[in-house]
Amino acid sequence: MIIVIKQGADEAQVENLKRLLQSKNIEPHISKGSLQTVIGCVGDVAQIDPGLIEALDVVESVQRIQEPYKAANRKFHPDSSMIDCSGVKIGAGAFAVIAGPCSVESEEQIVFVAKAVKAAGATLLRGGAFKPRTSPYSFQGLGKTGIDYLLSAKKETGLPIVTELMDFKDIELFNDVDVIQIGARNMQNFNLLKEVGAYTKKPILLKRGMSATLQELLMSAEYVMASGNPNVILCERGIRTFETAMRNTLDLAVVPALRRLTHLPVIVDPSHATGYSYLVDPVAVAATAIGADGLIIEVHNDPQRAKCDGAQSQTPEMFAATMQRIATVRKALFK
Repeated sequence: MIIVIKQGADEAQVENLKRLLQSKNIEPHISKGSLQTVIGCVGDVAQIDPGLIEALDVVESVQRIQEPYKAANRKFHPDSSMIDCSGVKIGAGAFAVIAGPCSVESEEQIVFVAKAVKAAGATLLRGGAFKPRTSPYSFQGLGKTGIDYLLSAKKETGLPIVTELMDFKDIELFNDVDVIQIGARNMQNFNLLKEVGAYTKKPILLKRGMSATLQELLMSAEYVMASGNPNVILCERGIRTFETAMRNTLDLAVVPALRRLTHLPVIVDPSHATGYSYLVDPVAVAATAIGADGLIIEVHNDPQRAKCDGAQSQTPEMFAATMQRIATVRKALFK
């Protein structure tokens, strides 16, 4: 249920309404937008008579919410959210590019790539320390050592770091990580989502599962938010279809579709979406043009010798050229 507050309403009356809702075991979420203030009610609202609430002097209107996701719903939060990633903003007009290798292979490698992507304009550094792989015989990442190397790269460049958490038992290793990624394979690991949401307020980069609907993605975001962490960034990385020419199928229409459904930032991963480095540039430009809040791009100093996903990794030179094209698109369309 959504309660729209009248413009210029007395703050004391709003607080009284908030306490009334809490007395009925309803959790009120107050969102003060540029045009109006709304209170989103989470809990068993069936016991509340909307007519009695609407009769209060402070209330403009009351409306029921049909969608199962509440905190992530744009009706709860009319203005787009801006997520602060250790000083780098994403969403509500702030555009960010996350770049780096699929997996951290050595300290020299990640520091070199970090310096290269920063010089090209990237605002955050990505790199996998723990790697979920289809084969148990494939490179699984360096674990804690990989995080240590990411922190070295952060110290060298100042770039906030993004890396994937696979198991909550490792959460303390992420205390100095700026953005925690939940990968596509864990998008519906609801215990992990609840644990992360309750443990930290760090931004959570949530990737869409390879066969997940948009509602399922938003319900996964809801798990994090309902557990106490409102700082969720959604990532579209393509879904699995019958097509075999590319690694996944990317439907860019999900960007404006999600914009309509949720206030959360939406970024696009053109690397996993396509699987081939030659496709990353045009897809990244297209995602920028359609209004994505950011991109996450794989960049490797020597893709042919990469231990993970070399085929979809750009070289630093390719990435620099892509960043120039992105800047041109954003200047033409959004400034």
